[in-house]
Amino acid sequence: MTEHLLSKALYDYAAQFTTKESSVLAKLNRETNLKVELPVMLSGHLQGAVLQMISHMVKPRRILEVGTYTGYSAICLAQGLAADGHLHTIDINEELEDIAFRYFREAGLDRKITQHIGKAAEIIPVLEDEFDLVFLDADKQNYHLYYDLIFDRVPVGGYILADNVLYDGEVVLPPEEQGKSARAIHLFNEKVQRDKRVEHVLLPIRDGIMIMRKTTN
Repeated sequence: MTEHLLSKALYDYAAQFTTKESSVLAKLNRETNLKVELPVMLSGHLQGAVLQMISHMVKPRRILEVGTYTGYSAICLAQGLAADGHLHTIDINEELEDIAFRYFREAGLDRKITQHIGKAAEIIPVLEDEFDLVFLDADKQNYHLYYDLIFDRVPVGGYILADNVLYDGEVVLPPEEQGKSARAIHLFNEKVQRDKRVEHVLLPIRDGIMIMRKTTN
């Protein structure tokens, strides 16, 4: 998945005129790029700032993130939590649990974030909270499933965000030229477009973020 669907020059310009990463996020960004496989999966500075801004605007009491990776996006999303707020984040890769927790603690968020290791399809149904804000950033072929699992757990007026909805630009290719994940993402985008229970906008930031606001049950 590409980091720049915009030209690199325009991307860098946008990043230049965006509030700088915190020292914790910059440190996590660097460690992920140096030590962790597939660092392109990290949200990074510009997208992280967008997630943080959205969270501040929503002021969620409960956030659900599906796909922790090394914890960058969770830290960004947690910045906008209400005073009594909490974020649940799910990832299947137990090898990354420690690095994420280490940075949650360094950011002073270890009591605000609960990590869950395992299959999201099994964990989501046993979580008891409603979620004002949900961020999907896990295996693309299951976005449709996660959407269905969480929809009734989001109150009217709540938000669902989905990452990588442009999938490196592959979504505009003919179906026979799309990879499995790109095809799944395109079908997910069509599913959202047909769903009259949400208002939605696809932002071409990084690899694309779909923002959905639940308007009715």
